[in-house]
Amino acid sequence: MAGKIPQYFIDELLARIDIVDIVDAYVPLKKAGRNHQACCPFHDEKTPSFTVSQQKQFYHCFGCSANGTAISFLMEYLHMNFIEAIEDLASRVGVEIPRDASQTLSTTNQSGELYELMEIVTGYYSKKLRNHPKAGSVISYLKERGISGEIAAEYELGFAPAGWNNLITELGGSDGSLKRLLKVGAIIENEHGGYYDRFRDRLTFPIRDQRGRAIGMGGRVIGDDIPKYLNSPETPIFHKGRELYGLYQARKVLKNLDSLYIVEGYMDVIALAQFGIRNVVASLGTATTPEHLNKMFRLTGKLIFCFDGDQPGKKAAWRALENALPLIRGDRQVYFMFLPEDEDPDTFIRRHGKESFFDINMRLPLSVFLFNTLHKNIDIKSLEGRSEMVSKALPHLKKLPSDPYRDILIQELSKITRYQAEDIKKRLLELTPAASSKAPLKKRTIEQNKGIEKVRWIVRSLLHKPSLAVEIDTTESLKNFPSNGIIFLCELIEFIQSRPNITLGGILENWRGTKFEQRLQELSLEEEVFNEIEVTSEVFLDAIKSLIKTNMKEFELLKGINSPSELTDEQKSLYRGLQKSGLDS
Repeated sequence: MAGKIPQYFIDELLARIDIVDIVDAYVPLKKAGRNHQACCPFHDEKTPSFTVSQQKQFYHCFGCSANGTAISFLMEYLHMNFIEAIEDLASRVGVEIPRDASQTLSTTNQSGELYELMEIVTGYYSKKLRNHPKAGSVISYLKERGISGEIAAEYELGFAPAGWNNLITELGGSDGSLKRLLKVGAIIENEHGGYYDRFRDRLTFPIRDQRGRAIGMGGRVIGDDIPKYLNSPETPIFHKGRELYGLYQARKVLKNLDSLYIVEGYMDVIALAQFGIRNVVASLGTATTPEHLNKMFRLTGKLIFCFDGDQPGKKAAWRALENALPLIRGDRQVYFMFLPEDEDPDTFIRRHGKESFFDINMRLPLSVFLFNTLHKNIDIKSLEGRSEMVSKALPHLKKLPSDPYRDILIQELSKITRYQAEDIKKRLLELTPAASSKAPLKKRTIEQNKGIEKVRWIVRSLLHKPSLAVEIDTTESLKNFPSNGIIFLCELIEFIQSRPNITLGGILENWRGTKFEQRLQELSLEEEVFNEIEVTSEVFLDAIKSLIKTNMKEFELLKGINSPSELTDEQKSLYRGLQKSGLDS
């Protein structure tokens, strides 16, 4: 009986394997000081920036920011899920995975059933395209657009016949089957408790994740019915904001992706594939999300968004630009293509051909699209217009990471507006939340910020050198200050103390799937953690004492506030906690 894998087993498993051996089996590593290096397996590069630390049992690419443990590596490189990665590592060291008997069916097993069901649904609709007597209209539609049988088969195009219960009749033989079909979004429950097929009289497009698992479905109506396109709803295995149509097929055909085209529709992907353009994906009826962008940037440094030239297309492009700004840096390029009005990639390439689609003059670099859009309807020749242009540009420049690319954009804005680049940089620094007009609150904020930075430094030091935790006799003094950061710090210290030989990799795995996972990942990537910068016991303990002192100062300031309404919820919690501890006497 499958159940949850106990955390103690994951800790012991990570202690028995060596990440260097795991990675080296797939990516040949070379010794570089205390660490090992290679060209990154997750993006194209000529100079090695992929580093594996044997001491910390952790890998990190300084080029694309890929990072994680041995478990993460198997999940990313071999496209395994978490359970599969654990099973793989366990088999390497010859141990059996214990299961938590309190859970009769793991989430993973439930998901596995849903993947299998979606595979069956995909096969059902694909078969109907080949042999259903009413599939002629869909086949004619594909032929009119020049789609070959080979491309239709590769993308597993299908046909959902007209009628309310074709799929239900085929696969919904029991209440359990109906519930599972409902769970994957293949059928819909009506207000009377009955069920009917979601996809009816449509060309179907199976959606696969990067591992090739069937996770959802898209459908296009052939006649004049609405909606024109229909997608699977959000389900336990399908999340529109994470997945990209066509990515699985693109990676299957192309070993290396020099670039990726992002289009709006299923048929755009299919039409471009027919013309031999295989590095194409489509978002699934939603705006391009940061998660989409991160996924694509892991595969290539060049993204080309291709939108219709109408107003909705330009709005979609602007949303993509805004989401891309925080992720842009020198080795990443984003372009925007706007097709003539009443054209989409499907119609354009059939009408004008492959060479016209590749015409570089159709592409606008992100910087050009940004500034062209911002100074639209602004008289850039007037003083007022140039001032307005700077004001409009600043919030967007603020989103960019500190990088030479941002400096270049600042210089370009300076040329456009004749406003000094140094003055623009000063204005950027001023774009911070307004401070409170009440002096005591401002002072408290400063003390709080000091405390936050000290907690960050201490956590970062523990990630770098977990053995520092044994230097702390007790966390009771820290527990007197019940702020969120300190509560977590105490948990981290006690966790490490209970596992004296834990590594950075083991720490990260313990908090996988929790609200602290992302923050720990970010801290683990900071230079002080991955590089061998020594933190002595004396310095570490001084930081703990300083943190306690800073929180005592904060408490003294809280005691001086007459009105409780002036306090934030966290300050109120801190004050109540300190009162209980007796520190306010």
